[in-house]
Amino acid sequence: MSNVLDIVGVNKYFGQQHALKDINCSIEKGQFISILGPSGCGKTTLLRVMMGLESPSSGQILHHGKDITNLPPDKRGFSIVFQDYALFPHMTLYDNIAYGLKLRKTSPEAIRGKIEPMLKMLKLERAVKKYPSQLSGGMQQRAAIARSLVLENDLLLLDEPFSALDAMVKVDLSEELKELQKQFGITMIMVTHDQEEALSLSDRIILMRAGAIVADDTPDGLYASKDDPFIRSFVIDQIDKRARYIWELKGGGAS
Repeated sequence: MSNVLDIVGVNKYFGQQHALKDINCSIEKGQFISILGPSGCGKTTLLRVMMGLESPSSGQILHHGKDITNLPPDKRGFSIVFQDYALFPHMTLYDNIAYGLKLRKTSPEAIRGKIEPMLKMLKLERAVKKYPSQLSGGMQQRAAIARSLVLENDLLLLDEPFSALDAMVKVDLSEELKELQKQFGITMIMVTHDQEEALSLSDRIILMRAGAIVADDTPDGLYASKDDPFIRSFVIDQIDKRARYIWELKGGGAS
């Protein structure tokens, strides 16, 4: 059985800038993968190449072994959740979620059958007639996720999906997303700069720096890589600092 996605020898240049440097990785069915790294490391460019929004300068993108390097985004059969939600402002929440199914000429009865369970799982039942401007950021992101999941594609790509949300909404929604991923068995690839988010959600983390993959490991394996200076400073130290900060906020160490 082939992998869901294979990235083979991908390079990307923007003029003289070498944005992606000989990227090789494989994504197995049912995995939750985070692409993690600091700003400017190439993680968003890599996701855009996967999506088909950027063409690689060299290399191949394979979907179940089929070369899709030159296919446009709408021919790849992927679902995408963008950072800014990308909901249609003139459509209700229900119509936004149903949009892709309507393009496929799915019957209204079949659309309802797919959407209603999704609304319940993502706690959106009471908002079906509301427009995006009437929804909180968390509700808009839930709608964007629901719109992607109802299409039942085998790969969901997420571009920093929680970055615009406040801390508590981010925690709740990330837990819901992980539960949905397990329930549907869908393969997910998420770009993030948030170390804690990557470690808590992922089966594997692809860590990038300066356009190259510097580590591809499980969260436990990555966290154990204390001898690598970049992993120690960017991942381990940052997690430890955040844990210490939260501990102090809760009154840790108070006599």
